[in-house]
Amino acid sequence: MVLPKKIVFLIILPFLALSSHKYYLSLTDIEYSIEKKNLEIIINLFIDDLEYTVNTDFEIDLKLSTKDELNNADVYFKKYLNKNLTFKIDNKQINFDYIGKEYEGDLVYFYLEIDSVNNPNSLELSNKLLLKYFKKQQNVVKLKNGNNRQSKILTYETNKALLNF
Repeated sequence: MVLPKKIVFLIILPFLALSSHKYYLSLTDIEYSIEKKNLEIIINLFIDDLEYTVNTDFEIDLKLSTKDELNNADVYFKKYLNKNLTFKIDNKQINFDYIGKEYEGDLVYFYLEIDSVNNPNSLELSNKLLLKYFKKQQNVVKLKNGNNRQSKILTYETNKALLNF
């Protein structure tokens, strides 16, 4: 019996976080809603890797997931995501809306949305999250469009993917 890739990933991810060997892995889930005519995007990253990267890029000290976390951390997250994550729908650059974030264990989840997506044919994604400082980083991208599912693994060398609807 073959388990769906998402279930396997969700089972393995917590064990990777607890192991003594450092893994660099993120997951970007993208779901197209025909009813809402939008893309709903959830990105999960390891908090310590994100914190190191954003602190270094912006010369700040976020202190994520603590009582001393910067009040305006979302401002830096938006800047970082906009700089390192781009979407093109049918060859047209599209901006995303930052909905928010939440912490769960050693992961941070970002929630993004792209509105007014009418019958798209293709989605080109550039995902450079964490790649500047972690050359072994792998950014897994999954697209769900009804029953159609696709996934790609993006790396330092190959940080763009073309997904078809």
